Order: sequence, then C-alpha cells, then structure tokens
Amino acid sequence: MTQKNVAILMFNDVQILDFTGPYEVFAITSEINEDQPFQVYLVAETLNSIQTHHNLSINPDYTLLDSPVPDVIVIPGGIGTRTAINQLQILAWIQSKGHNAELIVSVCTGALLLAKTGLLDGLVATTHHQALEELRTLAPQTTIVDNQRFVDNGKIITAAGISAGIDVSLYVVARLLGDDKALKTAQYMEYDWKPQATVTSI
Repeated sequence: MTQKNVAILMFNDVQILDFTGPYEVFAITSEINEDQPFQVYLVAETLNSIQTHHNLSINPDYTLLDSPVPDVIVIPGGIGTRTAINQLQILAWIQSKGHNAELIVSVCTGALLLAKTGLLDGLVATTHHQALEELRTLAPQTTIVDNQRFVDNGKIITAAGISAGIDVSLYVVARLLGDDKALKTAQYMEYDWKPQATVTSI
C-alpha cells in the first residue's frame, strides 16, 4: 500500500482531543507497522501557533497553500468551528482538497464545516450531541442522527463528540488496512475498541 497523507485541519479554539485522538491513531499505526502507511500532519491558514480550546499552543506543519496533497482529511470540532465556518480560505481548502481526497472525516462539530461547504447535502451525518440542532439548521438537506458513534457515507464520515474521533480513526484504519491492523493499534494504545460495536455504514 502506498503511504497515505492524513491532513488534520487546525484553527483557533479547536477541541484538543478532536485532533490529538486521530493524530495518535494514524501516527501509531505508522509507528508499529513496517510499511508506515500514514504520514500525518497539521494544516492551518498560517504557520502561527494555534491556541486550542483550553489554551494549549500547537504549531501547524503546513499552511493551507503549501500542504502536501491529502488522501485523508480530518476536520476536528470545538468552539472555533463557529468562527471557521466564516473563513473563506478554510472552506475553499476543504472543497478543493476534499474533491480529490479518498476520505473526509469530521469529528464533533467539524461537521458544521462540512455542512457549510454543502458536502453533507443528501447524506446522513452526526455530531456532538449538544450541536445536533445547530447542524440540522446549517444542513437542512442532510439527515441528522443522534444515536450513532459515527456515520459512514462512503467518502464522507462524520463522528459524534470528542472521544468518538478515536473510534472513527480506528474504523478508518480498519477500512483501509483491515481489522487486524486497527486492533493492533488499539491494543498498543490500550484502548478498548471492538470493530463490530462501532461500525455504522449508510
């Protein structure tokens, strides 16, 4: 398998576990497999440090203009999504890079950004339980569900709140590499993950 680029979108007031959970899953999968299937990196509008929700300072690896072409895009959530949905450069990047990406994964209120770009139209989606009505308002042509850890539409996968980002990332590893590789990663992380208990396909 050719190494896949995993781009994680960053913006101020991003929720910490929304992006560090997926980062850890993809990075560990590469660490413990000889073929190193993923290259994971953080992408933001500029290379200035990002101030997450709860004030952790994070340095992006690339800007939206110079990042490697992503095969997998991860869009985390957090309070900052309410500002990011009005940042045209971020929305344009999601649309342009998402067009050719193999997978687009949102975590928590990252689904709001997908909704704003119209990428959720006609699909089924979920988000953090406290943002379901907000997503329904922003995506009137999307079926919003509140009883699923994540929803797989094929190319676009949306996950519920915060820790669900770990589950959906392990699901992506399983989908791309097989359950054995995902279980190996989960075991290394000492994370209790059962493939059949978390999968929802539409």
